[in-house]
Amino acid sequence: MHASAYGLQRVPKPGPLPAPSPASKPKPGPCAGPSPATKPKPGPSPAPAPAVPKPKPGPSPGPAPAVPKPKPGPSPGPAPAPKPKPGPSPGPAPAPKPKPGPSPAPPPEPKPKPKPGPSPAPSPGPAPPRKHNMTFPAIFAFGDSILDTGNNDYILTLIKADFLPYGMNFPDGVPTGRFCNGKIPSDFIADYLGVKPVLPAYLTPGLTKEDLLTGVSFASGGSGFDPLTPIVSAIPMSNQLTYFQEYIEKVKGFVGKEKAEYIISQGLAIVVAGSDDLANTYYGEHLEEFLYDIDSYTSFMANSAASFAMQLYESGARKIGFIGVSPIGCIPIQRTTRGGRTRKCAKELNFAAQLFNSKLSTSLNALAQTLKNSTLVYIDIYASFADMIQNPQKYGFDEIGRGCCGTGLFELGPLCNKYTSFLCKNVSSYMFWDSYHPTERAYKILSQKFVENDMGPFYEK
Repeated sequence: MHASAYGLQRVPKPGPLPAPSPASKPKPGPCAGPSPATKPKPGPSPAPAPAVPKPKPGPSPGPAPAVPKPKPGPSPGPAPAPKPKPGPSPGPAPAPKPKPGPSPAPPPEPKPKPKPGPSPAPSPGPAPPRKHNMTFPAIFAFGDSILDTGNNDYILTLIKADFLPYGMNFPDGVPTGRFCNGKIPSDFIADYLGVKPVLPAYLTPGLTKEDLLTGVSFASGGSGFDPLTPIVSAIPMSNQLTYFQEYIEKVKGFVGKEKAEYIISQGLAIVVAGSDDLANTYYGEHLEEFLYDIDSYTSFMANSAASFAMQLYESGARKIGFIGVSPIGCIPIQRTTRGGRTRKCAKELNFAAQLFNSKLSTSLNALAQTLKNSTLVYIDIYASFADMIQNPQKYGFDEIGRGCCGTGLFELGPLCNKYTSFLCKNVSSYMFWDSYHPTERAYKILSQKFVENDMGPFYEK
């Protein structure tokens, strides 16, 4: 979601510590349009990454779209670098179209099970995750609204969710700023790993010593890897790092330097961002589309993400996971605005998500080779999310094309409220809560899969 949906307001200055600077974009040549805001300088950059592999096809909600023709300008080299100037060089080779491969036909319908009416029971899905011997002392969340547990409540922005019906299924029915009817992935991950039932937002007033020592969320709804994405509506990723460094100093004050370093290095840092960059900044407001083709832009995003990972490492984090972008072309609001009369999935957005995920995986894998005594991994969410959309009955969903709040076609944020929006009869049967964010139940299924299937690398070291 993005500031464009509500109007522009300025984010207050962050904490006292200076923010690390992500990569700066070069000025475009004379043919490019108005120059975008200068990107902050990245931290120490990893060695050039190998050529970007073809994105994994995985289960896809629709046939792979044709690769958008790159605009005359950057000539991408084998390693994504800061955005190149458009010039007279031969046109860049378009990004390879990911081969769909043998696209398996949908699995045969499971044997019918007795259902209590047309809506599913509230909890079908994966079994609870297996317990592991290793525990994490803390969880740290960075990124956008998928992990924001309420930080936007305390900044100047219209992108908020601190009012009903948001939070109606959260403990005690209290809206907390989570963009959902209940808990979100940051809460489920902290709970399943045995850290604590919910992950508080860092900016929440009155956090206790115990709250801080076991981790917090620094994420902010509407943020992204491109500094233009959150410029007037959310906490930029660079400022989230500043808050993290401020947090570390607080922890040192509580338990001393040695214990604080243990908590930071053994804690799990999770990062989720990129969907707002693609859906809003690039394809929504076209802030970058007129200057850069999608191949160059996704390279910039992946480089920015790798820079963020490096700065987390320099701050002391040693267990870092980046979750990729889901098939954002299939979220209700994109079906409404880009899916035509039949509201199909927007193919170009799904292709862009796959392209970014492939480059993110490559960049992080290359960086991981240079970071000693650390675990840095890319975690795919695209395939699991796509399977839920293609096979909703398998997960007990009746509706995957609309949100539960209001018409489900466009409502989110202030447009989803108790005064003007009616609700669906059974939220458990819906995959999406509003037109952008999944329901608590959908998040629970995805979080269980993550903890059960993707945590292996963190337990191996």
